[in-house]
Amino acid sequence: MTHIAVLGSTNMDLVAYVAKAPQRGETVTGREFRTLPGGKGANQAVAAARAGADAVSMIGAVGNDAYGTQLRAALEHSGVDTDLLRTVEAATGTAHIVVDDEGGNAIVVIPGANATLTALAPGDEGLIASADALLLQLEIPVDGVLAAAQAARGHGVRTILTPAPAQPLSPELLSSIDLLVPNEHEAATLTGLTDAHDAARSLLSQVPEVVVTLGARGSLYAARGADPVLVAAPDVTAVDTTGAGDTLVGALAVALAEGRSVPDALAWAASAAALSVQRTGASSSMPFRSEIDTQANGAAS
Repeated sequence: MTHIAVLGSTNMDLVAYVAKAPQRGETVTGREFRTLPGGKGANQAVAAARAGADAVSMIGAVGNDAYGTQLRAALEHSGVDTDLLRTVEAATGTAHIVVDDEGGNAIVVIPGANATLTALAPGDEGLIASADALLLQLEIPVDGVLAAAQAARGHGVRTILTPAPAQPLSPELLSSIDLLVPNEHEAATLTGLTDAHDAARSLLSQVPEVVVTLGARGSLYAARGADPVLVAAPDVTAVDTTGAGDTLVGALAVALAEGRSVPDALAWAASAAALSVQRTGASSSMPFRSEIDTQANGAAS
């Protein structure tokens, strides 16, 4: 049985679709506005559930408001356990997203209830201990991320951290991470190096395994004592890249929990991400297991 635990953000995404994103001081007319469930933590939980995990558990916080009610219902509808999703006296987090016609996006996150996740609550550590992997991101306070990572390390649970939004990370946190999954921008922020290979080599001095995601060019996997591996992504036309990285991480966690090697797991997860970018929205774009298998089998043939 594969069990994925997620500690992270739960946001309502407020998405505006435009031909071209506005520059500073500029006003543009959009063609559509949508309100969609999101947050990097919740996105990764939904991605893992749809990718076929037997159980996915979400540790997080929402406000006692309409968005909080909607987000909890959306997670449960996707098969995510929300017993440890707290309701707090704060506004539910929101993400304000502009998506252009090339599929690119710009995002402003307002943490709201997510900012209360500064420590583990009763039941959190026991849930983490029961999981095959713990997924972490940085849309909640780093103190909460550190507490969860240390709990996972103490129980021998694989920790996978997406360092987004990018920020400096303490040696204390990195020493509790098994697999770091930054994109190119995040890897450069963490290391000061713009070349993905150089950044990955630098990060290996702090964590045992690194995956640098490269967008349409795939991903670079590096591990201590082994040659780096470039895993290609399927060639597709992107409509909306929001949530693609979270889709990849959720699917990757499931594949690793099932015992696949990291390169094989990455290739399968890349098929999930390729499907997601061909649809609009974050969690709403995430594919189901049967779709990922079909895409992966097509790419392999």
